[in-house]
Amino acid sequence: MQIVVILICLLAPLGILWLTYKSAVLRKVGSIIIAYVIGCTLGLTGLIPDTEEMHGVQTAVASAAIPFAIPLLLFSADLKAWARLAPSFIKSTIFGLLGCALAIVVGFWLYGQSDPTLFAHIGGMLTGLYTGGNANLASLKIALGVDDATYILTSAYSTVMSAVYLFFVIIFGKRLLRLFMPDFKDDKSVEDKNIKVENHEEELFMGLFRKDNLKDLGRSLLLTIGIIALGAGIASLFPKSAFQSIFILGISLLAILSSLHPKVRSLKRTFEAGTFFILIFSVAVASQVSLKTLTDVNPDIFLFITVATLGSLLFHILLSVIFRIDTDTTLTTSISLICSPPFAPVMGSALGNKAVIGPGIAVGLFGYAIGTYLGFGIAQLLLVL
Repeated sequence: MQIVVILICLLAPLGILWLTYKSAVLRKVGSIIIAYVIGCTLGLTGLIPDTEEMHGVQTAVASAAIPFAIPLLLFSADLKAWARLAPSFIKSTIFGLLGCALAIVVGFWLYGQSDPTLFAHIGGMLTGLYTGGNANLASLKIALGVDDATYILTSAYSTVMSAVYLFFVIIFGKRLLRLFMPDFKDDKSVEDKNIKVENHEEELFMGLFRKDNLKDLGRSLLLTIGIIALGAGIASLFPKSAFQSIFILGISLLAILSSLHPKVRSLKRTFEAGTFFILIFSVAVASQVSLKTLTDVNPDIFLFITVATLGSLLFHILLSVIFRIDTDTTLTTSISLICSPPFAPVMGSALGNKAVIGPGIAVGLFGYAIGTYLGFGIAQLLLVL
């Protein structure tokens, strides 16, 4: 069954690309959204068993896909455009961190009074999770002395709510936010590139497998493998607890440096190849949602996590609206903080805007760096409220 699950995760994107190539309606929906729908369907219907063994396989596939996706998506990076985007991303990051803290304080006030210590610890772990990812969640479990049962519940419920959050921001986010937030703006050259990214959705299937593109795709994959190997080697020099953060930072930096070379930046279809690995990642992650996770619920903890997840987004949006931060920057920053840096390429692909991927990854890595400390601080604050 493990081999079957791996094959599903690897082959489903091919079917998705073929469907979007053939259907104008599905092209408008987008390959990323379709991947999440297929993944959730596989999980909720039980076609992929809800077992620790299967979850391990799904996590392994997702973890393997992202190191390939990030360099491929960044080979066509425009560093000058990033420099122009920096101020808005800094503001949006501050708003995202404030939004997370506010949402957790509100959730604690509404649902945490029955057991303040328990909910303060959960609030601390959620702060780390929604500003730095699962690595900080695990670190805070140890730092705060959280028992295994509470940790597992927090992790399971946050996975469900993160899936709800992902569906919202990917499917409805831009359509809704653009009604009252400014559109993403940059210079003409970047706008033209973004238009091409959107058009690539239509040609993704044929574009990746045309004979005249195969040579460049082979070169880009070889370069990606080299970057992954070098990044892993660098990360192995640091403590094991820091491996994930250093590895993501390393391969991102190496890909960006590679993009400075004109020959790398001119490689054909690297963004589309990266999107293919994002589809693998999306199917693998979404297929971990199960009926058991959705039905076996502790109401107070679940509601607390619901308020923390959706409230973080709501407060972030409100602050961004007040200070006129654009839609793409807000959504990319939010997803990088709440779901971790690897989701910045997911959001960039869904938006059809590769200019936000690099800054989005940088935001997520900043969250990795401060998440454990911020989470510990929030937990102590909640204990004295």
